[in-house]
Amino acid sequence: MKKTYLLQSAVIASLGGLLFGFDTAVISGAEQALQQLYEAAYQSLADAMKGLPLLGKPGFWHGCTTASALIGTILGAWLAGKPSDALGRRKTLSLLALLYFVSAVGSAFAWNWASFVIARFIGGLAVGGSSVVGPVYIAEISPARSRGRLVALMQFNIVLGILLAFLSNYIIGALKLGSVEWRWMFGVEAVPAAAFFGLLFAAPPSPRWLMIRGRAEQARAVMERLGNENIQQEMREIQQSIDSALHTPKEPLFQRKYRTLILLAVAIAMFNQLSGINALLYYSARIFSMAGAGADLARLQSVIVGLTNLVFTMLAITVIDRFGRKKLMLAGSIGYIVSLSAVAWAFYTGRGGIIVLAAIVLFIASHAFGQGAVIWVFLSEIFPTRVRAKGQALGSFTHWFMCAAVAWTFPLFAEQTGAHIFAFYAGMMGLQLIWVILFMPETKKIPLEEIQKRLGIE
Repeated sequence: MKKTYLLQSAVIASLGGLLFGFDTAVISGAEQALQQLYEAAYQSLADAMKGLPLLGKPGFWHGCTTASALIGTILGAWLAGKPSDALGRRKTLSLLALLYFVSAVGSAFAWNWASFVIARFIGGLAVGGSSVVGPVYIAEISPARSRGRLVALMQFNIVLGILLAFLSNYIIGALKLGSVEWRWMFGVEAVPAAAFFGLLFAAPPSPRWLMIRGRAEQARAVMERLGNENIQQEMREIQQSIDSALHTPKEPLFQRKYRTLILLAVAIAMFNQLSGINALLYYSARIFSMAGAGADLARLQSVIVGLTNLVFTMLAITVIDRFGRKKLMLAGSIGYIVSLSAVAWAFYTGRGGIIVLAAIVLFIASHAFGQGAVIWVFLSEIFPTRVRAKGQALGSFTHWFMCAAVAWTFPLFAEQTGAHIFAFYAGMMGLQLIWVILFMPETKKIPLEEIQKRLGIE
């Protein structure tokens, strides 16, 4: 019964990941329609900025529309640590659920370009916050032996959300709803957002957060409900981590002693996006169109991408606590290099179609098995309790900043040739492989308080 309650709580928290994934991918089915709808607005903005680098091109402003949610994720990821520490992980997730709902409804009923961008920005705040608070909450309620699998539920729900977005886009497109088609694509997200908000009332507060706030007896009660073993010892270790004579609960993150952890977080987050993963998710239909597929076929191929993502994420979840984080990253890095090089070659030589689809399926499988499964687990593990939310926020901020940069600039490269940008992504994954081999530590099956000791943090 206690194990069921633990799994239930982790699943509920990870539903923020489902909305995260849906919100990230849903625009792929609508971005070409949005480009046509707001073409006049883009041209007007470009004319106003004529003569300025990048800003004087309509493609830049379409990239702005697509990346508007990502601007929100940057701010959401950066700011989420404060309400997470002040209000608690669970209450913060409830606030994020409300933001998801407002964004879905606002995007569906947007009356002009500015209102659409604002609505997507609000959704981005929720995505950025979810990427911080969800993994932290799950890590803090989970025992060390199963923490990797439980935190990886976040990634499972992210990719499930991506698949549901692609599938939803395909179904709505097949209904031929005309000019309101794109509005339905965004609006359906309101349903899971409302469900997420309601289900959170069944989840407990984080016991580690309760300890930080000095509510030890409540923390003990939650640990008992979650089925934790050696509760007294675990509480003692948490208390020592929090109340050491050298530290306070409001300890700043940017200190010399945390330099290694900061560099690890920034590196894994940067490499995650320098693979080009979100360029593919945001522009999947466009990429397949570039390779010669029609609109309906391009959306169907996007569904295949989403399904591949889900299958290999499920595989990674089953082995992440057995093989460890580093081996998954090694396998994923090699797959990245091979697949991205193949996509670049296909566009350089003009051989699209099945070659591009096969290479992108391999790319998605590599991401799901490697970076996709590891990043949120790794970020939630390496920082001590007293700065965990801040550290997770830094990693998420870096992730979303790079994501925004990639998504914003991709249309500009796509207007010329897809070959150069995919070759660049392949080169970046070569650097990631070197980083994994030389610098990335293994954290599997190590208690959170022990990880900081192994990384030289007392």
